[in-house]
Amino acid sequence: MNTGLDGFRILPFRAWWPVGFGAVAGLLLRLVFSGTSGNPYGAMMGSFILGAPVLVSVVTVYLAERAARRTWGYYFVAPFVANVLFVVGTLLIEVEGWICAILIVPLFAVVGGLVGLVMGAICRITNWPHRAIVSSVALLPLLGGAVEQRVDTTNLERVQQREVFVAAAPETIWRVLIDTRDIHPDEVESAWMYRIGVPTPQAGVGDLRDGEHLRHITMGKGVHFDQVATDWDVGRRVTWRYRFADDSFPPGALDDHVRIGGQYFDVSECSYSLKPVAGGTQLAIRMKYRVSTHFNWYAAPVADWLVGDFAEVILDFYAKRAALAPSQAGSS
Repeated sequence: MNTGLDGFRILPFRAWWPVGFGAVAGLLLRLVFSGTSGNPYGAMMGSFILGAPVLVSVVTVYLAERAARRTWGYYFVAPFVANVLFVVGTLLIEVEGWICAILIVPLFAVVGGLVGLVMGAICRITNWPHRAIVSSVALLPLLGGAVEQRVDTTNLERVQQREVFVAAAPETIWRVLIDTRDIHPDEVESAWMYRIGVPTPQAGVGDLRDGEHLRHITMGKGVHFDQVATDWDVGRRVTWRYRFADDSFPPGALDDHVRIGGQYFDVSECSYSLKPVAGGTQLAIRMKYRVSTHFNWYAAPVADWLVGDFAEVILDFYAKRAALAPSQAGSS
């Protein structure tokens, strides 16, 4: 085995083919894991979420080591890049949406780099890469994908709370909360969920229908749904639950894997409270949501970050709207 100058090579490579083949291996596995929710071989299975970056990394290091001994830096960087290219490939062939791709690429890249180090260590200890390792790694996610749908997912109920001081009276903020129109993207697009592709809200139109206090929410790409008040104390607090219609999320508007009210993620309620304080109002938000996957150890922190960030941005939005609203008696 050549241990000369090739042993000091990391990136860029003299030959990129090990990285390319690693990425292709991941794409092939993604095509296998194209099943629908609740059926074998779905992309939201832990078998795929962990199996894909492991396979990409093992294939990359295996092929590279067959040509020449690589450095420890190569073992990490090459699989890292191969996994990034693999995720980019899923976008190019349109089997994955931008939101899911952006959320998963950090996990795939880091896991891939770490697995590359392990694979490199195995190659050095055995003094030659073994084809049996690649076969075993490819077989494990395939076996897992065949049976994992029979394992119940864990439903994690999560809560995010934020508050902000608003230099406006409670009745002024209340009017903004229950009826908000003509929302411009630049008012809310700093929230990371909108940066990565979730359609931005356009309006939350207040309505009283059949004794229910409603907000008709409209968003970009034709997304629409209602918020129904389950707790209504004018000028003090309101709690909304979500009501979706069959056409609330038009095809292509939002990745099914992250859709609100879906199998993997849901927001059960959103509450606002208003407390008069010196010079204004303390406005607080409390959001309850559910995360249900076989890899909640990753999905839950991501959801916490996105929902918490959204809560901060939306409070800032209402604070700015209330500051511009005319001061007058509240509505009921």
